Amino acid sequence: MDAIKVIKKINTCAKKEKTEVYAVGGFVRDYILGRKEKKDVDFVVVGSGLEFAKKFDLYMKEAGSLVEFPDFDTARYVIGEGAEKMVVEFAGARSENYEATSRKPKVVKASLEQDLSRRDFTVNAMAVPVVAFAGILKPSIKKIVGLVIDPFNGQIDLENKTLRTPLDPDITFSDDPLRMLRAVRFAGQLEFLIDSKTLKSINDNFDRLKIISAERIQEELLKMLAVKTPSVCLALMFQTKLLSLVLPEVVDLDGVEEIFGHQHKNNLVHTFKVVDNIAQRTDKVMLRFAGLLHDIGKSKTKKLLPKIGWTFYAHEFVGKKMVYQISKRLKLSKNDTEYLANLVRWHQQPISLMDDDITDSAVRRLIVAVGEELNDLLILGRSDITTGNPYKKEKRLKNYDNLEERIKQVLERDQLRAFQSPFRGEDIMKECGLKPGPTVGRIKEAIEEAILDGKIKNDYNEAKQYFLEIRKEYLDDAKDWERS
Repeated sequence: MDAIKVIKKINTCAKKEKTEVYAVGGFVRDYILGRKEKKDVDFVVVGSGLEFAKKFDLYMKEAGSLVEFPDFDTARYVIGEGAEKMVVEFAGARSENYEATSRKPKVVKASLEQDLSRRDFTVNAMAVPVVAFAGILKPSIKKIVGLVIDPFNGQIDLENKTLRTPLDPDITFSDDPLRMLRAVRFAGQLEFLIDSKTLKSINDNFDRLKIISAERIQEELLKMLAVKTPSVCLALMFQTKLLSLVLPEVVDLDGVEEIFGHQHKNNLVHTFKVVDNIAQRTDKVMLRFAGLLHDIGKSKTKKLLPKIGWTFYAHEFVGKKMVYQISKRLKLSKNDTEYLANLVRWHQQPISLMDDDITDSAVRRLIVAVGEELNDLLILGRSDITTGNPYKKEKRLKNYDNLEERIKQVLERDQLRAFQSPFRGEDIMKECGLKPGPTVGRIKEAIEEAILDGKIKNDYNEAKQYFLEIRKEYLDDAKDWERS
């Protein structure tokens, strides 16, 4: 069901209940801009948002499901599933604000104009009465614009592509500090500029973001990484000092140090370019996040060595540990954490496999170590090439072409996807009369190493034959260990 059909149904219910209901926020903004129709629409109810939502639920006769938030006089109505899912939210006209150390807003009933005034930006502080959509087969922007309630000149700011707060920005950001992140996100998403007064206020109030929960910060950060050119958001985050609170490990990459004429590149600038490069190749947000974190270990491993210059040895190992710290702080899921840690740990490895004399064994080990993320690792590797020298860039990208072909050949020949010994642990226990334990694990590992080194094929019969050759050695070692 599309948004216009739902709005018309809401209008029918509102008319029956003699209640004023208005579409507000992003839906109105995007409708005026002619942007792709949103699946989520917010509505303000003059009166109780929760009570009207209950009436609408009855009117829809279980066409969707209602989720109630009585503490905020709000309810969410969910229609459909998957890609077709649409969420409409009803809220009573209200004002809300945070106390100095609170993470939860205080909600007070208010008029429609007061409700609009407490919204984040003028372009989101516009409302259209749902009755405006009644009886119009194909509502046009021209027909709707004349009915927009716009007390803070949001339409002018839309024309000027400007983000500005309805009230003094210090008040707006104090009421809800998350709006500072939303300003940055909208700047990248809508390709708008943040007006100077609003930008200064973010700089002045950035520290207040500390009262916002990690989950809400994580959500906004991932939305920023999803925009067409993420570096727009990342640069604004850095400029306004918000990045120093959200990802100080990334901020530490900033700067260029020069000693005795030896200079290294600005790793922060490089990182932002890498994220943009990934964004040109894929919409996968977590891969873009991996690009943002891939070099975070460099700030802790930077060292100037005589005759060599600046080095960042083992920064991928240090970076992997830092990923776990960041994930814990931002409350990322276990799967996302492991994904990020895996890519940060291995992002240097493809570079070491570019030489012509690299053995198939080294390629096998990369395939097994990285697993399902191998394609993403190669995208990260290609995106990590930020040189301005077209000759060097072409040569390095060609190296990745060659490596991908080599990986493809090894995969086809050795059947290494989801690799493990074809002669399994239960086979080893049966042949040796062993119970589960370290000896079984060591034998299985030895078989896998032989396959990776190319001594034997990834084949059950060859693995079993190799097992028969080595089992006595491992069983004797186990007996010696038991005696000691």
